[in-house]
Amino acid sequence: MKRLFQLLSAWPLPLLHGVGTVLGWITFLASPTYRRRFVANAAQGGYGFARVRHAVAESGKLVAETPRLWFGAMPPVHWEQAEMIRALRAEGRGIVFLTPHLGCFEVTARSYAAQFGPVTVLFRPARKPWLRELVATSRNRPNMTAVPTTLAGVRQMLRALKAGEAIGLLPDQVPPQGLGVWAPFFGREAYTMTLPARLVQQTGAVLLFVWGERLTRGRGYHVHVQRFEGELSREPAEAAAQINAEMERMVRAGPTQYLWGYARYKQPREEAAA
Repeated sequence: MKRLFQLLSAWPLPLLHGVGTVLGWITFLASPTYRRRFVANAAQGGYGFARVRHAVAESGKLVAETPRLWFGAMPPVHWEQAEMIRALRAEGRGIVFLTPHLGCFEVTARSYAAQFGPVTVLFRPARKPWLRELVATSRNRPNMTAVPTTLAGVRQMLRALKAGEAIGLLPDQVPPQGLGVWAPFFGREAYTMTLPARLVQQTGAVLLFVWGERLTRGRGYHVHVQRFEGELSREPAEAAAQINAEMERMVRAGPTQYLWGYARYKQPREEAAA
């Protein structure tokens, strides 16, 4: 599988996105469960299928572009607020980057590492051994460290923030039981992780919301950046609601690139909490 990914990584991005478009629609048409969840989640957000149908293709592009981002040359990426980020780096401020399952979230961390400096990202280890090995060999790159959703991983993120470095999380991932709270997301209660707020409050890091917009015709990516203004609540459920509100704002800025098929409202699984 790694060899296949390496071969695909040499393909031009427009070609990968074309293949991804086909994959996205095949998956949508072949899976009734995925299709129902996609339509239901979009309706929960206030969108009819006609408004967000392009998100079917975008989800396929997310899969098809992964070999290029993991093993190939970095496509063109433009960052908003680049000067602000460099100023924060110069001040030695830790940065917490949060992005929903929107656009190309893989490219945000990789391009940050290439343009600005070290970043530590949190990921959930794959259950299948072959996939776990593939992810492990692809996600640790120069200036980029991937850490698992364990106590050791959280400690590593804390160390990075205290050293004035950046970390990245997807706060709309459903955490295990005991690591989150119920908070509204598009008007429905969703189990939401409390880790981002705790990291910001414990380290005094700057909170930035980002998402990587996939440009048309394989021209690259545009990373949108918004600094959180105000103060996160010390009450976990209120802080989670604040973060979810920002997630909603970002999704509404690019609804055709959101993973509406993601099981955002599922029950948390029971496992050992970090």
